[in-house]
Amino acid sequence: EWITPDSPTQRAGAPPAEKFEKVRHPAPILSLSNAFSPDDLRAWLERIAKVDERALGADFVVEPKLDGLTVVLHYRNGVFVQGATRGDGEVGEDVTANLRTVGALPLSIPVIGDRRPRTADHSSLLSAVGGQPPSYLVVRGEVFIRLPDFERLNAELEEAGEKTYVNPRNTAAGALRNLDPAVTAARPLTLLVYQIVAWQASATNPPATQTEAIAALSGLGFPVPESVHCASIEEVIAACERWERRRAELDYEIDGAVVKINDLQLAADLGVVGKDPRGAIAYKFPAQEVTTTLNDIRVNVGRTGVLTPYAVLEPVEIGGVTVKQATLHNFDYIAEKDIRVGDRVRLKRAGDVIPYVIGPVVDARRGDERPYTPPETCPACGQPVEHVEGEVAWYCVNAACPAQLIRNLEHFVSRGAMDIVGLGIKIVEQLVAEGLVRDVADLYTLERDDLLQLEGFAEKKAANLLAAIAASKHQPLSRLLTALGIRGVGEVVAADLAARYPDLDALAAATVEELEAIEGVGPNIAQAIVDWFARPANRRVLEKLRAAGVWPRSEPPRPAGGPLAGKVFVITGTLPGFTRLEAKAFIESHGGKVTGSVSKKTDFLLAGEKAGSKLAKARALGVPILDEEALRQMVAAKS
Repeated sequence: EWITPDSPTQRAGAPPAEKFEKVRHPAPILSLSNAFSPDDLRAWLERIAKVDERALGADFVVEPKLDGLTVVLHYRNGVFVQGATRGDGEVGEDVTANLRTVGALPLSIPVIGDRRPRTADHSSLLSAVGGQPPSYLVVRGEVFIRLPDFERLNAELEEAGEKTYVNPRNTAAGALRNLDPAVTAARPLTLLVYQIVAWQASATNPPATQTEAIAALSGLGFPVPESVHCASIEEVIAACERWERRRAELDYEIDGAVVKINDLQLAADLGVVGKDPRGAIAYKFPAQEVTTTLNDIRVNVGRTGVLTPYAVLEPVEIGGVTVKQATLHNFDYIAEKDIRVGDRVRLKRAGDVIPYVIGPVVDARRGDERPYTPPETCPACGQPVEHVEGEVAWYCVNAACPAQLIRNLEHFVSRGAMDIVGLGIKIVEQLVAEGLVRDVADLYTLERDDLLQLEGFAEKKAANLLAAIAASKHQPLSRLLTALGIRGVGEVVAADLAARYPDLDALAAATVEELEAIEGVGPNIAQAIVDWFARPANRRVLEKLRAAGVWPRSEPPRPAGGPLAGKVFVITGTLPGFTRLEAKAFIESHGGKVTGSVSKKTDFLLAGEKAGSKLAKARALGVPILDEEALRQMVAAKS
């Protein structure tokens, strides 16, 4: 009964847990949108200034973007009572026992005396919060492992003959989410705290700015990151560039800098887009680059028959991950860069995730490197491949190609296509392996006994899957067109075709010229549609679908009126509240039209996260750019 919650004896010793309980955060723990260049930062300021013009006169704080695991810490009357992971931003996992083992985390606040190293002006910082902690305080921070500690840990493990770790971030995340706190305690985890999530205090008001928040956190004894105050966006850019230059000098990993509006009330007033606050943005540093040897070039066959080359590499570590393969984009890319088998090549990880080959180190050539020639036949089925003039892609046009079958089926049953619930990739692989399905139409001939012979199937599971397959027969024509996987025919083009042609017979009879007259259908897509319907194997699949009762007719015409009547939209990126199909339906239900490509005829681009080339083209053409919230406001204002 003499034990207090902040006793050093409480740092470790909790028994292993069976599972982590869920914790609802007192406020959303938001993610950040990304900027990749100084122009992106300037564009961010322009965007938020349109929401609130006070942003133009704002000052900022720049902090390092720590590469660790986000945690949310709760304190009541100065005592640490609960800690959780970020989870989905609304609900995380309770990892309190594990967090107690992190020595940098104060078990009680304020930390005074010699219990924590003081800042240069610790006493004034402590007085700034009234010398007393809030009655209830929730803060956000990052748990990570410093690089010297990580190297020391691996050296100790190697000496003991145990498996070593690949990178600090994954090691920290795995340790913090281990069900046994003793394992967590054995890892050199540390912590930095940078945000106040909730503050309840009778003696003091919550900090009004981010600089005051960092000072208050430091005054209470929390370890805080180094931060830079900036009076303008140009100072912000300079600070971000300084962080990038310092990246290699730090004893911990960062993958960018975080830019925050200093005025916390203004930041709150700016609101949120999806799960990203408008008042802050992450400036991501360029991916790290290494060199290694290109041992071979091989080819994958995609769902639509596209042949994609990839590099087989001498294993190399980049950003804490061992890379053995990397994309080479396409055959033209190999030729343009003169990439040869045996070359020493430069390698990057796009967004520190996807590895790709930048090009060869020409000066390192010895003379035995071999130029690469694209294959004339498909590596999966041996049939001749096609190269459409004007395109970079090469195709296997054999609909029976085994490399395409599983991917075709996976696409056919997916949510945006025929939406056959319960038919995932593992079951697709089982069906193909057992010879029960040789094309997409065979799904509709499956019977109960076929499924019961598969591993993992019992009566109920078989009945549910057959019911889902039967239900998919009632999907509209646009869904079936999407599901067929015709090159270039996604959800948007499929809907345009379904609005123009009453059924697949009518579409099969269309000419290239007729198809090109449809807005959003260019010559390559038009030719791909005609070619697809001309292939005997594809016609046989269509006849099997017709015989199975999968032959929908076109949907009702779109409404002519509505608040978006006469407006042409293009959709790009990931939207927070819509799937692509739902966004299209929303626009069309209010009278608008959605096309697949940006042109001078486009009235608006609806852009979400990770928008690509369409965003750049829209900016070049001066097409107005909307986010999801602006679209909803436009509809509401005109309704």
